[in-house]
Amino acid sequence: MGSGIWSTDVYSAAASYRAAKGSSAFAYSDGGARSAHPDLDPRGVTLRESRDSAEHPDSLAVAVLFDVTGSMGGVPRTLQAKLPDLLGLMLRKGYAADPQILFGAIGDATCDRAPLQVGQFESDNRMDEHLGKVLLEGGGGGQMSESYELAMYFMARHTSIDCFEKRGRRGYLFIIGDELPYPQVKRREVEKVVGDRLRRDIPTREIVAELTRVYDVYYILPAGASYAGDGRVLAAWRELLGQNVLELDDLDAVCETIALTVGLGEDAIDLREGLDDLDELGSTAGTAVGRALAKLDRGTLVVADGLDLGGDSGVTRL
Repeated sequence: MGSGIWSTDVYSAAASYRAAKGSSAFAYSDGGARSAHPDLDPRGVTLRESRDSAEHPDSLAVAVLFDVTGSMGGVPRTLQAKLPDLLGLMLRKGYAADPQILFGAIGDATCDRAPLQVGQFESDNRMDEHLGKVLLEGGGGGQMSESYELAMYFMARHTSIDCFEKRGRRGYLFIIGDELPYPQVKRREVEKVVGDRLRRDIPTREIVAELTRVYDVYYILPAGASYAGDGRVLAAWRELLGQNVLELDDLDAVCETIALTVGLGEDAIDLREGLDDLDELGSTAGTAVGRALAKLDRGTLVVADGLDLGGDSGVTRL
């Protein structure tokens, strides 16, 4: 629950050990699991918490929930492979002093065995361990909708974060997917998956309003997904989240996109500075990240529509 320090050396040692043994970073799923790992099962969970401590006095909650159905199954593997990049950018470049990261997976509550999986906010290598426990079910209902609204319900009512409760600073929630949410949080699905008994179904719009009091919520639609670029998907999410809908034309750039979005939100960087950071670190994600974030309005930051990634910044501070 947010204690400890991330170590890239520990991450690399674990990767080397797995390579020597011929095992997968997703050993739980690749080993034939057919249900959510107990550590990620949301049923009966009271709260997932991001807390301040002497070690991390300025905690910042960052949640990343990804669709694991259909063509989206590769997202968690990409996230796992690039975790050091995500943490490295946030920490070494000062985007956030004490980020605490939660990973979760989204499926379809109408048909999947594990429609929702949610880890814990962590500051150390346990976030890598949580990813390794994700069941990559690969199911989905085939009707262009997944249970994103159920995931948003859990985040709205079953998380507690000190950055908001103590300092009035919202956390960050990134939803990576390619389909629509269902129009309502269904009470029978909430009871079955989470264990709560509701009096009524909740319109998805209502749960989004509740959630965005506490989190800046972003929806990332990556290239290569089944409905990448689909106008219906984009319009529905933009109606819910406005400008915080990001089209990403390179799935491999998802970690960098998350890191720079946090850096922009924390006023630690402007977009040009973030792209320069990527260049300095040898990342090739700059072009994709720049395109994805070019239209974000960050309050004091104005970004021109036609961001020239190869010349002037196109970014103007007021």
